[in-house]
Amino acid sequence: MLRIVAGRVGSAMRSSLVPRAATAGLQNSRASHGGPQESDEEFDARYEAFFNRPDIDGWEIRKAMNDLAGMDLIPEPKIICAALKACRRLNDFALAVRYLESIKDKCGPKVGEIYPYLLENIKPTLEELGINTPEEMGYDKPELALQSVYDIH
Repeated sequence: MLRIVAGRVGSAMRSSLVPRAATAGLQNSRASHGGPQESDEEFDARYEAFFNRPDIDGWEIRKAMNDLAGMDLIPEPKIICAALKACRRLNDFALAVRYLESIKDKCGPKVGEIYPYLLENIKPTLEELGINTPEEMGYDKPELALQSVYDIH
């Protein structure tokens, strides 16, 4: 019993002797990343070189594409062309078409401005590799979609 009372008195004395301002200064703050910043050209060159590796496999292509999809950016046409050529080297036509779909999805509300620009720049690569766009294959329209019941009458 005496130990409990002594402990409470001791903690009350410590809290009254140590000023509150001093304890607030002891909080940890997360330091920002002070590493070197990568320029846009270096970023593009890094991903283009990654996709142009001759020994790249399907997992690495998917990993890089997933990393690009997770970033707040739309890849430059030269990165897209390198990725499509990597898909062709692995004979993965489905992955190439899916990547084009993900690029269109990344354009967001400005799809009418950005996506035609990208298609215009990658068109020679698409023709060289024999890859059709999802729109040319009809993948932009659902195959089994029904008319909305609210639009019937």
